[in-house]
Amino acid sequence: MDDLTWTHRPALRRPVLVAAFGGWNDAGDAATAATEFIRARFDTTEVARIDLEEYLDFTETRPTVRLADSHTREVEWPKTVVSAAEVGGADNDIVVVQGPEPSLRWRSYCDVIADMARELDVQRVVTLGSLLADVPHSRPVHVTGIGSDRATVEKLGFPPTSYEGPTGITGVLNHHCGRRGLPSVSLWASVPHYVAAAPNPKVALALVRAFEGAAGLAVDATELESAAEDYERQVSAAVASDPEVKAFVERLEHAMDEADDDISPSEDSLPSADMIASDFQRFLRQQGSDGS
Repeated sequence: MDDLTWTHRPALRRPVLVAAFGGWNDAGDAATAATEFIRARFDTTEVARIDLEEYLDFTETRPTVRLADSHTREVEWPKTVVSAAEVGGADNDIVVVQGPEPSLRWRSYCDVIADMARELDVQRVVTLGSLLADVPHSRPVHVTGIGSDRATVEKLGFPPTSYEGPTGITGVLNHHCGRRGLPSVSLWASVPHYVAAAPNPKVALALVRAFEGAAGLAVDATELESAAEDYERQVSAAVASDPEVKAFVERLEHAMDEADDDISPSEDSLPSADMIASDFQRFLRQQGSDGS
């Protein structure tokens, strides 16, 4: 793993790895925002970096410069950062992988991540992605799950996707980890295409909540919940001011409501009281570990 440079190798307890990548897999910046929020909430520290010299086309993903002082400048190169933290009160620690989507040598890049995961004794990989869709901003965010095996997705309860077509590094990494015998699940959230240019905290929040179920880790997302409420309120006000856009959104709402009415949840699809209680107890254990 010459492209991976360790700051230090932490001793972790059966960690869960969560990863997101900027670019094609990141509509509304939702996937990277969710991963950054998770990284900050667990107070992770950097443990390694992947040198992207062999994986990026720097004419597409350019380095940046910044002033070091009044006379000199420094070049900051794009990188994949690996950070980690112990999670008190939980059964698993956490590893976070963030960076831009590579342009080249995807299989080799995924090998680097999978090898790193093996070194840290990662038990499950969770990748986050967001995609543009014909969905209204005013309805619950639709999240689908793709697993390395059918049993994983069915156990977690995420609706499967029937999508076939071009994919990004998120989908490739999920598949690659499965081929390497590393259990993985890829979570995808839908972003309304008519507000794709702005960062979408509502979709980021949905991905954080989906991550909780996939990883078995509770995340205090109060701050993100407030941002999501403000976002929806602002978008709704903007939509209401334009009759043409308002009519378009109402058609999307009607179509989604009709689709939801056609799906009558069975008793088996509802979480059991034991599962709800277990999730709540896990949250309390993690909160108690902080002394609160």
